[in-house]
Amino acid sequence: MTQFKPSRRRILQAVPALAVLPYASLANAALGSGVASNKPNIIFIMADDLGYADLGVYGQTAFKTPNLDKLAQQGLRLTQTYANSCVCSATRFALITGRYQYRLRGGLEEPLHGGGGDLGLPPEHPTLPSLLKQAGYNTALFGKWHLGSLPKFGPLKSGYDVFFGNYAGALDYFTHKPGVGADVPDGLYEGEVPVKEVGYYTDIVANHASQYISKQTAAKPFLLSLHFTAPHWPWEGPEDEAVSREIKNLFHLDGGSLDTYGKMVEALDAAVGRVLDTLEQQGLADNTIVVFTSDNGGERFSNTWPFSGQKTELLEGGIRVPGIIRWPARIKAGQVSEQVVTSMDWLPTLLAAAGTQPDARYQPDGENVLPVILGEAAVRPRTLFWRYKGQEQAAVRSADWKYLKINGNEFLFDLSKDQRERANLAEKYPQVLAELKEKWHHWNSSMLPITPDVRSHSVNGKMQADRYGVSAP
Repeated sequence: MTQFKPSRRRILQAVPALAVLPYASLANAALGSGVASNKPNIIFIMADDLGYADLGVYGQTAFKTPNLDKLAQQGLRLTQTYANSCVCSATRFALITGRYQYRLRGGLEEPLHGGGGDLGLPPEHPTLPSLLKQAGYNTALFGKWHLGSLPKFGPLKSGYDVFFGNYAGALDYFTHKPGVGADVPDGLYEGEVPVKEVGYYTDIVANHASQYISKQTAAKPFLLSLHFTAPHWPWEGPEDEAVSREIKNLFHLDGGSLDTYGKMVEALDAAVGRVLDTLEQQGLADNTIVVFTSDNGGERFSNTWPFSGQKTELLEGGIRVPGIIRWPARIKAGQVSEQVVTSMDWLPTLLAAAGTQPDARYQPDGENVLPVILGEAAVRPRTLFWRYKGQEQAAVRSADWKYLKINGNEFLFDLSKDQRERANLAEKYPQVLAELKEKWHHWNSSMLPITPDVRSHSVNGKMQADRYGVSAP
């Protein structure tokens, strides 16, 4: 087979033995003998539909994101972070299980919606919160769930002790309804009980997270999943309550602007800042791992430069996302890494940091990248796979090569030289193209097949109507 050609920076050395130690052993080696008594807290922050370059530290100049920029400056900024999917719920399956979403029936939905409540994350499947809970952590989720609806599915059934937020994929930022109309029920829940609360949803979620942190102490570690809906549609900034009353379609196809989008991201940044301030005030910041990323690439008003494509596409703009990790006790400030990381890597990586390991019956597809993050192992090449809308779109990233099938056309790109995916090298390197296609088909055969009952975005970009009679791009 043709030898792939990772860039010189990625051939530095073979991965040290440390990187292949069992997870618990690795964590002890990395953190020292004090792991059991000094496990790190974990705050995992996920934005919704945020573009790669929507933060100042990634190149945004149209608006400011000082808190997230500061977070990156205080820790490690990843330049090659990927979402497991180009749409949201599929990525969330991968994030919480550490496995390709296509191993679960609910993960085939792109995105998960409707289904009469029969599809979701099986409560018996081990998850990041359930495994950390077994390791002695308090666990909480504030914000978006989108992994199945009650009564069969929910955060409290999958490892979280505390939940406040929305079960659906989106809701109005002011009415907090997952649709438009007087007959649409409110979308906010505390645990499994519907609740009402007044305010801008981004602020509400952050306030609950801050209140939770204010009750934590160093006596017991915690996992706080903070999953914002921002900057997902509808296009409403914190001063747009009047706009909310005028919307006829939650998906707001005729609304929004670059200015509104900027205000939504700035509100998200400010909310993160308040949460991190509370962490600092509690004296817990030093031994808390804070991760920030997005569930997929940007949509509509996002900045995805220098990439092409957006949400629902397997071009880099649809799957490349920001990735920031801060851990003052272990990670030196001001670092930048080219390590390829994807959503399903966070489970094995964070479990290793906590001194525990995945369930042996559900081995992750993601890799533990803690040694690289801690600077104890060299950046190493990865091979990752995607599919979308059945097999209408397919992609493989292997070292610097990327195979892409989209709109019936096949491409081969060298991402080390062509991040914008413009120079198709398929004819120049036919053997590489053939090998990547073969890898993709072999991988695809190990995943659940796409059957006629699987619903996804259709070819023209419209989703099937949900129970409220609305459709989405």
